[in-house]
Amino acid sequence: MSVDLEKLELAAKMILEAIGEDVNRDGLIKTPRRVAKSFEYLCSGYFKDPKVVLNDALFESTNNEMVVVRNIEFYSLCEHHILPFFGRVHVAYIPDKKVVGLSKIPRMVNVFARRLQIQEQLTEQIADAIMEVVQPKGVGVVIHARHMCMEMRGVETKHSYTSSSALRGVFLKEKTREEFFNIINAPVQTHF
Repeated sequence: MSVDLEKLELAAKMILEAIGEDVNRDGLIKTPRRVAKSFEYLCSGYFKDPKVVLNDALFESTNNEMVVVRNIEFYSLCEHHILPFFGRVHVAYIPDKKVVGLSKIPRMVNVFARRLQIQEQLTEQIADAIMEVVQPKGVGVVIHARHMCMEMRGVETKHSYTSSSALRGVFLKEKTREEFFNIINAPVQTHF
């Protein structure tokens, strides 16, 4: 399955005409095609399986301590207004005989983010995919994001952000949850 570029291009042209624009003016002649290609990229997550991404790099391990990947940048589109929301994801898990290649976690985040989304659902999808594929003792996911549907329209709140979390397994225990939040909230050393 793939994106129907012709249909997207037609839709973009119709939107431009609906707001009173001249689609034949110099600056807009190629805009419908650019919009179609943009949506093809921004919605590419529909055509990838995040579980395959994770399964591609599972390794046996005796590690049983928390693994944390912080500050994974992401960009997505709000399914309610098709406006961007973006921010950072923090993912942690405690292995149970298997670890996943570290680069696969941001790749999996991007697969889910490249779909029409709401932040709460994105948070849950990331946690559930790791639990299902990696089968750790537990997983924690926190997302902090800015939503253009709140900043550019509607309430027009500038620089507000939304936080969401999903905790699974041992991350529901107070001590594990506390360790996770302490790690993701600690200052980052920028020179190693």
